[in-house]
Amino acid sequence: MDYFIRIAEYLFLIYAVTICSSYLLLALISYFAMRRYMKKNSFVDFKKILSSPLAPSISLIAPAYNEAMTIIDNVKSLLSIEYNNYDVVIVNDGSADDTVDKLIAAFHLEKVPYFIPSELPSKKIRGIYKSSNRAFRRLVVVDKENGGKADALNAGISVSNKELVACIDVDCIIQPDALMKMAKTYLESRENVIAIGGVVRIANSCVIEDGRLIKVNLPKGLLARFQVLEYMRAFLLGRMAWSRINGLMLISGAFGLFKREIVMEVGGYDRDTVGEDMELVVRMRRYMMDKKRVGKVLYIPDPLCWTEAPSDKKILSRQRNRWARGTIETLVKHRVMFFNPKYKVIGLLSYPYWFFFEFLAPWVETIGLIFFAYLTITQQVSWVFSLGLFSFVYLFAVMISLLTLLAEETSYYKYNDARDFYKMALVAIMEPFLFHPFVVKWAIAGNIDKWRGVKSWGKMSRTGFVQTPDKKKS
Repeated sequence: MDYFIRIAEYLFLIYAVTICSSYLLLALISYFAMRRYMKKNSFVDFKKILSSPLAPSISLIAPAYNEAMTIIDNVKSLLSIEYNNYDVVIVNDGSADDTVDKLIAAFHLEKVPYFIPSELPSKKIRGIYKSSNRAFRRLVVVDKENGGKADALNAGISVSNKELVACIDVDCIIQPDALMKMAKTYLESRENVIAIGGVVRIANSCVIEDGRLIKVNLPKGLLARFQVLEYMRAFLLGRMAWSRINGLMLISGAFGLFKREIVMEVGGYDRDTVGEDMELVVRMRRYMMDKKRVGKVLYIPDPLCWTEAPSDKKILSRQRNRWARGTIETLVKHRVMFFNPKYKVIGLLSYPYWFFFEFLAPWVETIGLIFFAYLTITQQVSWVFSLGLFSFVYLFAVMISLLTLLAEETSYYKYNDARDFYKMALVAIMEPFLFHPFVVKWAIAGNIDKWRGVKSWGKMSRTGFVQTPDKKKS
């Protein structure tokens, strides 16, 4: 029995060392890639893109469901983005409130005849509206039957006639220069770019006015601060590295830019998955390699989009449950890529990484804790080994988080109150005990729900952004 216990202990040790080594390697690649990007673009005048005849045309596509309270400010924000050749396509996904009525009244919309030559699968489109006011000439509103986010995005992409489509959440705050920075990256690449992603930041406690970010504040709530740190790690010290080695498999559903032609060729968003953002990127990459065509997915470290993170554990648990189910669905659907040299970096590195360190990690941690509890009860535990392993994992987790904060401080420095760094350092120390166990629990629940056949998104409510005093509602 001792022999099998020792084998199990060393297997857990090997797994811990491997996952920590991969995190460290990705962090180093990300850090140097980010520094290179910032140095390259430090003196660039992005506004030259505005007058360039080569600037690609872009459609901003935003699904809206029961957004009557904020839809007007959100649309005004999207219409004020600094870019010339773009339009805004708002897709009303069968809202039960007066979202469409408010849009019609505020933007002088009129129903227009339409013909869509090549449609992606979606629920029936009831009408398309455009404004009679030239000031809102960029705005297109699509009214359709309810079908979910993926279904609404498909309808918007079908209606669009632009070269690129930027799929966003309607309640996100997009930086005014976001499209210019993405367009520059698209134009500069010497290879065929099929998708581009950027950093998504947490907007909780930030000050918003008319859909514009006025002041960046560190969230007041501890739960939101944990997510700030988590997002920083994922975007600053994760996705930048995968982009650098051409292995990126995920672009955030909050804001991503796609080549419309390729999206149409692969059939648009999958309406039968709750992880439609990841699944589309993986399917596009697989499609391009199956066709022996070049198809790069790039990522830029600029904070382009700000979103409200769940401030309630119940809502956050639903989000993480859905993310876990979406990951499983994508991995299962594209399992042919697993360790398949035909798919190059994606097949040999990215997919295995997601399988072993994203999908399996919660199970390995849970089994490890159960195994430790069993050894403790039966008095077979090796305290030197166990405490050494726990200490190693904990200290490494804190170190990676502190490296993330250092990368933030030496790059975009959005939290410029000196006290914020120390507050976030404290969050990094507490996270492995106070937040990570819940993340593991929610991921396990998502796995179980997937096997039970659960397909719902779960109700996601928001508290709204902080407004400046003169904008607060009475």
